[in-house]
Amino acid sequence: MKKTKTFFLNGEEYILNQSVNLFDIIQYFNYDQSLLVLEHNKFICPKKNWPTIFVKNKDTIEIVTIVGGG
Repeated sequence: MKKTKTFFLNGEEYILNQSVNLFDIIQYFNYDQSLLVLEHNKFICPKKNWPTIFVKNKDTIEIVTIVGGG
């Protein structure tokens, strides 16, 4: 039996039944990596660390995208 994990992305609750890292989350939700800031458990997470940080139960992830305009 697989153990599920709950995490929160921008305030929304999601349930995982497999191991994923922050980079996987960015790809799955189709974010433009060059235009975002990622906060993991209240700390800004550098892009170079995304592939090495795996989502754990009750983690919070906030993603802010940069939008241009005039």
